Amino acid sequence: MNREEFIQNTLTGLLAMNSLKDLHSFSDTLKEQEKKSPLLFVGHGSPMNGIEDNEFSQRWAAMGKEIPKPTAVLCISAHWYTSGTFITAMNNPKTIHDFGGFPKALFEVQYPAPGNPELAKETAKLIHSIPVGLDHDWGLDHGTWSVVKNMYPNADIPVLQLSIDYTKPPEFHYALAKELQALRKKGVLIIGSGNMVHNLRIMNWHQPDSGFEWADEMNNTFKKLIETENHQPLIQYQTLGEAGKLSIPTPEHYLPLLYILGMKEKNESISFFNDKTVMGSISMTSVKIVNG
Repeated sequence: MNREEFIQNTLTGLLAMNSLKDLHSFSDTLKEQEKKSPLLFVGHGSPMNGIEDNEFSQRWAAMGKEIPKPTAVLCISAHWYTSGTFITAMNNPKTIHDFGGFPKALFEVQYPAPGNPELAKETAKLIHSIPVGLDHDWGLDHGTWSVVKNMYPNADIPVLQLSIDYTKPPEFHYALAKELQALRKKGVLIIGSGNMVHNLRIMNWHQPDSGFEWADEMNNTFKKLIETENHQPLIQYQTLGEAGKLSIPTPEHYLPLLYILGMKEKNESISFFNDKTVMGSISMTSVKIVNG
């Protein structure tokens, strides 16, 4: 190991130690786990997936039974796009119906999962690179509840959201994620909720179960880069050619993926689920990262 690597490893170790100290209060009620909690990036697609019994919602339900029950869920949703970074810090986050033109049944959905103000404060303290605001106005938008409602229908697990700062470049989001690592040791499930390929302007309603050729091509490119842990092209997604531009016309649905990849550590396994493109220009492909 050369001098530069030694210094970097030492600094990384000190940061991890400080992060765990910041979690001391939350740790009073939680045991440190032998394995870190999994990481999930979920392609959430249409809000209707939150109430329909379909292949996507069924897989989310199965995932909730397949992984260890978390102490809390922290979701980075494409639908909370802010200037600055914030975390929900209320006791009882409201269910947000942030969409229009859907059936009444969707607007009637309530997901009364509790929040956790103490965890919100401690998570904010984990992030040393920027100030993180404690939010009492937002709640759980459909990028969060449509997925978590299927995973944990009893709404008995605290759920928090971390916002996405639209003023920052992709590199910022990838790096920020690393400051959240200590949460995984305490059983917090971190979910990025968006879609790798997401272009609503050119959706084809007559193509519900398949994607355009360029969308399938890009979906496969994303998967190969994720599998080989070649993250730099994923961070610099603007360099991925015409298919990349069509896939990511705006970044809000893509950036949650970078949070999950930013937290991946060496020797963690990667698998994909709900691996499918729909409506021509939407990828539901999702990623599961497991420690050990």
